[in-house]
Amino acid sequence: MIINLKQLFNITGESKDIDYSIEAEELDGIKGCNFSKPVSVKGRIFNRAGVVHLKYTLTFDLLTACDRCLKELELPFSFECEHIVVPSVSNDNDEYITADGESIELNEIAVTDLLLRLPTKILCKEDCRGLCMVCGKDLNEGDCEHQTTES
Repeated sequence: MIINLKQLFNITGESKDIDYSIEAEELDGIKGCNFSKPVSVKGRIFNRAGVVHLKYTLTFDLLTACDRCLKELELPFSFECEHIVVPSVSNDNDEYITADGESIELNEIAVTDLLLRLPTKILCKEDCRGLCMVCGKDLNEGDCEHQTTES
């Protein structure tokens, strides 16, 4: 979704509401992430004291597998995101979103935020025991013969 910011940059106090979805098909290229529903993006972009702020919430369900036992999971996530948007920057600066020609591509910003905030390890439960390294049995369902002989 492209948002034109010309009016926001020029008028202090101006704001635009954001409420749309990024369809799951648009996210198919992200390896290791499967989305069961569209990603909801809701928030506001506003000019306060001459500074343009972008604040929004990403809400989505991720279809994934536990990193220890490989059990299939569908987990809900919700992330709050906040950025300052500037018309241009004199040097490379990761602190600000730069508006290209007075507009931003919000999908690109939202997907980047989503990927940066996903946990690096996803577990089905905090005390997941994983799989036996010898036979592959799910140790959450009970011990196996390999597990008892190693102890």
